[in-house]
Amino acid sequence: MASVSLLAKFFALAFSALLPLINPLGSALVLLGLVGDAPAPVFRDLARKIAIRTTLFLAVVELVGTALLEFFGISLPVVQVAGGLVLASMGWGLLNEHEAKADPDRTAVAEAGLGSLDEKVFYPLTFPVTAGPGCIVVMLTLSAHASVKGVLNDAMAHVGVFLAVVALSLLVFLCYAYAPKITARISAQTAHGILRVIAFVLLCIGVQITWNGVEALLKTLLKS
Repeated sequence: MASVSLLAKFFALAFSALLPLINPLGSALVLLGLVGDAPAPVFRDLARKIAIRTTLFLAVVELVGTALLEFFGISLPVVQVAGGLVLASMGWGLLNEHEAKADPDRTAVAEAGLGSLDEKVFYPLTFPVTAGPGCIVVMLTLSAHASVKGVLNDAMAHVGVFLAVVALSLLVFLCYAYAPKITARISAQTAHGILRVIAFVLLCIGVQITWNGVEALLKTLLKS
């Protein structure tokens, strides 16, 4: 029962932290601008390919994250502190945005690299349009956060994170496949309001993860 609770906890953590960064609705606007007035099958085909690559990309980052940190000699509490601060900073920035809009850096990179759509499914349509550098930071932080509880609990925590990635990739597929219809029916004000709520949750998650890291560092300091 505790393992199931841990799975649900990390699913909620990962989903809440990644949702404002992936921002399926906002990214669908970018995709729509890049693809233009294309037939519906083109959007569905692109959406399927991008969703699959997003799942694989984030899963690989999450799986090798802890090993990379160990290779560079970075402790998990330090990653929790640093990653939590980054998440809190992202949440604060999103919370104080004046209007909901696509990330200009992502859009610029995508426009500069756009050629044949099939050749650009991973770069730039998957990275950085769908899952940008912020998502890598989140996955590394979650990987560290999910690797300090014992073998069974660690496995359940990582499964929770992976399921959140799958759920978000499904949202990406739906938003991208029906981008023309969805973006025509959802106002910018509604999208901005939803983003504000999610941004506050992201800020709270960042503070919580930072505190967990600080607490672990303090315990280590007091024992020495």
